[in-house]
Amino acid sequence: MLINAARLDVMHRLGRAMADPTRSRILLTLLEGPEYPAVLARDLGLTPSNVSNHLACLRDCGIVVGQHQGRQTRYEIADPHLAQALTALVDTTLAVDEAAPCIDPVCTVTGCAGDEEFSA
Repeated sequence: MLINAARLDVMHRLGRAMADPTRSRILLTLLEGPEYPAVLARDLGLTPSNVSNHLACLRDCGIVVGQHQGRQTRYEIADPHLAQALTALVDTTLAVDEAAPCIDPVCTVTGCAGDEEFSA
C-alpha cells in the first residue's frame, strides 16, 4: 500500500504538535472551547510569549485558527472533525505500564510514572 504524502504530513504535524506537553495542554484547553492567549497563559501558568509561540506552531500546522475580535485574537481547534478526533483520542483508555519510567525527566502530567505524587 502506498502512503499518501499529504496524509503522512498531516499525521507528522499532529504528532509533533501533541508531542510537546505545553502544546498538548493548550489543545486540551481548546477542546473545551475557544480561548484568548492571555486566558490560556493565566490558566496554564505560562508566560504570554510562551503561549504565543506555541499557538503560532499550532496555527502554522493547521491545528488551530485565530479569530480576530477587535484588538484580540481568540483561538480554537481548526476543524470540528479534528476536535472530535482529539476528544476520542484522549478519551481512549490505553494499556500503559504504570511502572514504566516516564521518558520526559521534567514531566508534570498527573498520573505519569515520573510524577512524584503518584510514585510515592
